[in-house]
Amino acid sequence: MKGYFVTGTDTEVGKTLVSAALLRRAAGRYSSVLGLKPIASGASWQHGQLVNEDALLLQQGSQPRVEYARVNPWVFAPAIAPHLAAQQQGQRLSLDAMQAWFAQQQADFCLLEGAGGWLVPINESHSLSDFVVQQGLPVILVVGMKLGAINHALLTAEVIRRQGSQLVAWVGNALNADFEPDQPQAQALIQVLRQRLDAPCLGLLPRLPMDLQARVLRASELLLLPEEV
Repeated sequence: MKGYFVTGTDTEVGKTLVSAALLRRAAGRYSSVLGLKPIASGASWQHGQLVNEDALLLQQGSQPRVEYARVNPWVFAPAIAPHLAAQQQGQRLSLDAMQAWFAQQQADFCLLEGAGGWLVPINESHSLSDFVVQQGLPVILVVGMKLGAINHALLTAEVIRRQGSQLVAWVGNALNADFEPDQPQAQALIQVLRQRLDAPCLGLLPRLPMDLQARVLRASELLLLPEEV
């Protein structure tokens, strides 16, 4: 199974958009694609089930379609750090449980989306990054293009490599008008990232002021898969 882990320089930088777009692109190359979000906080009840909107989008992008619990086995209502949300529910997230869940997944192409940034804790002693390292998953970094992005991106890339994971690619996602890919500030930022991240860029996303499905479609046209660069 070809698998990648998608992380970001922060929360709300476009991990889900990028993940859904890459799944859509992969669906044209692989017979089965699977989008997974192991842990999600910030969820609501729909049809008698607690669901997270990001995980639902990954479920929709999976082919063939899979049940929600397979995509997102640990989901919590409060929109707070996952380990704190789990504590409120009297649960403890563990690497062993995550490993057992992931061992059951099968697909030709698989993307796992993280929660928040690279070092988000899952319990008192482990971070989600420990699971990524344990599974040997190569990493795609989504860089939220804004003031401070260079520092955030380089720090994240350094920790990814120090922990023993491979940063295989990055994506730039514009978060405001000053950092649209054709703007001078963005171009200067992109040049530094290309020089310093030591990983190929899969694409640069402008702000996409359209409905979600249209955004995913457009992003899938603008991004490449790691094996395409």
